[in-house]
Amino acid sequence: MIGKITGRLDHVGEDYALIEAAGVGYILYCAPATLAALPRPGEEASLYTELVVREDLLQLYGFRTLAEREWHRLLTSVQGVGAKVSLAILGALGPEGVSRAIALSDAATIRTAPGVGPKLAARIVNELADKAPSVTALPPPVASPPGATPRKTASAPATEASPADALSALVNLGYDRAEAARTIAEVAGEAPPGTASLIKAALQRLSERL
Repeated sequence: MIGKITGRLDHVGEDYALIEAAGVGYILYCAPATLAALPRPGEEASLYTELVVREDLLQLYGFRTLAEREWHRLLTSVQGVGAKVSLAILGALGPEGVSRAIALSDAATIRTAPGVGPKLAARIVNELADKAPSVTALPPPVASPPGATPRKTASAPATEASPADALSALVNLGYDRAEAARTIAEVAGEAPPGTASLIKAALQRLSERL
């Protein structure tokens, strides 16, 4: 499985990028925002990837972050959501917008993506609501020093709420850390058990203040 490609950006097309790595040119299909964020041709580019294998097709899809790739995987697991629809949703909302909309059961926002009707938007929200916290809690990409070993962190049991994970999720969604921490403290005693419930309750409280 090809998980990430780093190499020289050769060309950017309408919906794909061509990256040369170790003498091999890889075509990666990407959302418009991902293509726009790439460097100029000739410079080094790096994208996380997802390989789609079918009887008559092999295609690579490229993503700026692990969260974007994980949302692509989850979106395409929903019946009726193919790779193109997934990229349209991610292109319209970004991974943070998708996380927020699904955590808040906001099918109307999912519908703003091209090619997504009301039934499909409702199905996406219903099927992925419980999976949103695992993606929003993913840490942002951080460059590690050469030879460094990633630090392992213990995760809280699924039945217990983890304020630290909830705070990380809200910060990843773009909320101010101090405001997110205050909101988590406010709803901690009201939310049902579990980190997912804590994140959803905090998001609902934050949305009420807008």
